[in-house]
Amino acid sequence: MTGAQVAVFDDQRCALGEGPIWHPERKALFWFDILGKTLFAKGETRQAWQFDEYVSAAGWVDHDTLLMASATGLWRFDITTGARDLVVGLEADNAVTRSNDGRADPQGGFWIGTMGVGAEPHAGAIYRFYRGELRQLFDRITISNAICFAADGRTAYFTDTFSQRIQRVALDADGWPAGAPEAFIDLRADGLNPDGCVVDAGGNLWNAQWGVGRVACYGADGAFLRSIALPASQTTCPAFDGTRMFVTSAAQGADERQGGMTFEIEAGVMGQREHQVIL
Repeated sequence: MTGAQVAVFDDQRCALGEGPIWHPERKALFWFDILGKTLFAKGETRQAWQFDEYVSAAGWVDHDTLLMASATGLWRFDITTGARDLVVGLEADNAVTRSNDGRADPQGGFWIGTMGVGAEPHAGAIYRFYRGELRQLFDRITISNAICFAADGRTAYFTDTFSQRIQRVALDADGWPAGAPEAFIDLRADGLNPDGCVVDAGGNLWNAQWGVGRVACYGADGAFLRSIALPASQTTCPAFDGTRMFVTSAAQGADERQGGMTFEIEAGVMGQREHQVIL
């Protein structure tokens, strides 16, 4: 592993920290504790919102609005008031599943994965919400993760963590899959479990790897480039603000002092600006 400057960005020990995004207009990081049913934000000030169901991922719509994923739907969330309004249901009639990893794409759509609350085999799926339409893209997913996009909007990446392979799929001009997914990075031989991902401005894929306390970087050709060690074994998802990378982690099941905290890394590469969701 290569050395990098790693600091604690926020010392809240999330049971399952996930879904970090840097809001470019508010200049604040938003992230979730899925099991704690909480959304956090930290910029000039720190905020937290508690919910009565699992919440897991979001995309920014405008200065004061997020599109937020929960166990039952996609919601228009008002950052200033804390109010939320349902945009569309998401497996609301399925008590087995909840939302998990998600991210906005360059075309203004929002991809969101679901999974079983107890990681029931093949219980989840991956969906895309775009201009009022929610469409299921892939089914039989056990643990949906690694949703991210090439900067040119022509390729999407995702994984079923259980499979230990990161997939890629070509996209059409509107951001819909234009073919079948194919294996892009196969981590089975190394015994690694891919969690959340983000693509930097140069096309490299940064993957948080559950259980080994690191974020690994892969080139646009899938070749391993380097990794950065973190002081929490259960790293879950990275996000960029310029050359700063934020990484969430999970405390549940980890006997370590900094497990569940959110970290800040000087990555030395420029990230993509977080894409804006079009409602």
